[in-house]
Amino acid sequence: MQNLLLQAVDKFFDLLYFLIMIRIILSWIPSARDTGIGRVIYNLTEPILGPIRQMLDASPIGGGMMLDFSPVIALFVMKIASVVLSTVISAIF
Repeated sequence: MQNLLLQAVDKFFDLLYFLIMIRIILSWIPSARDTGIGRVIYNLTEPILGPIRQMLDASPIGGGMMLDFSPVIALFVMKIASVVLSTVISAIF
């Protein structure tokens, strides 16, 4: 049970990482965002990246930045969440 749950957590975060990386690549190709796949990827990743982007915009360093650092911060936070969840799962089971 523990191994199955740990694998599910790992696969979930791997999928999110993959989707965010694809979104980063799609941001370099503006016409790709208007495709069906582009919209799906943006819709799946926006609930994660949107709040981080809003917090960055509200911070003193975030106003008027030309680069979007929300994917970098999201990947960092996701790694921490993955480690914490894996530790909690290992401790419980």
